[in-house]
Amino acid sequence: MDSFYLEYQYYLKNEMGVAKNTFESYKRDVGKYVEFLVKNYHFSSPADVEITHIRNFLNSLKRSKMSASSMARHLSSIKSFHKFLMKEGHIENDVAKLMEAPKLDKRLPNFLSVDEVDKLLSSLEINTPLEIRNKAMVEVLYASGLRVSELVGLKISDLHLTMGFIQLIGKGSKERIVPIGDMATISLRKYIIESRPQLLKNSNERELLFVNKNGRRLSRQGFFLLLNDMAKKAEISKEISPHMLRHSFATHLLESGIDLRLVQELLGHEDISTTQIYTHITKKRLKTIYTEHHPHAKGDHKE
Repeated sequence: MDSFYLEYQYYLKNEMGVAKNTFESYKRDVGKYVEFLVKNYHFSSPADVEITHIRNFLNSLKRSKMSASSMARHLSSIKSFHKFLMKEGHIENDVAKLMEAPKLDKRLPNFLSVDEVDKLLSSLEINTPLEIRNKAMVEVLYASGLRVSELVGLKISDLHLTMGFIQLIGKGSKERIVPIGDMATISLRKYIIESRPQLLKNSNERELLFVNKNGRRLSRQGFFLLLNDMAKKAEISKEISPHMLRHSFATHLLESGIDLRLVQELLGHEDISTTQIYTHITKKRLKTIYTEHHPHAKGDHKE
């Protein structure tokens, strides 16, 4: 089985050209699956695998208290592996395609209100190079809805500030253009002119836009910790994350009447169904506002 597993990795990396994170995820999930088959059934060929064996593997994940979303991801990886095996003629029947993914609870993403975002941004000081950088990063994140990995990976060459947009390669190696507003542009110019040169004094890094105090790449976890510290200083009770600002960006646009398809494009979602979860947020909020303000909404109106 190991030879098929190695061949699959080559296929993902060199023929499919999947993103690094996607490759690592598929490699890890399928590796666990292959190990299970060899250990429990001593299979040497994937042609011996039946749907029962896949079910048993998923049941083993369930017994380990794995979440439904993680199990669904493992099944997606398994289906990708069997599809590859079928394509290469290693199996005659793709038994994995008959498997249905576990039902997922659609959890509504958390987001900040417009007032909370304003409170966060207005509380940020810009007295030191790092403070100027932090303000620019938060402004860009809220103005563009970038993923945190996209934010920390931005290059100087990705910026087109005169025209007011960022051009980047996002998830799945797909290029997209994201407009940014005046506030983010002003913060970026200040950072690039006043702060970035000081942070790069002892570094040879010239491509990355945002760098740490040593002039090197800022990690996603590092920015997460910084953002939470900023929120505490702004006296925002919620534990916030970079992704929460992405959710806020999308929610506030939809509440302002922006078309869902445009939000999908700005976020870089491949499937519109991923973006549609934000419509549940706006509908829920609309109902709350209606209940609070319409005189007949609470059922206590008197003749």
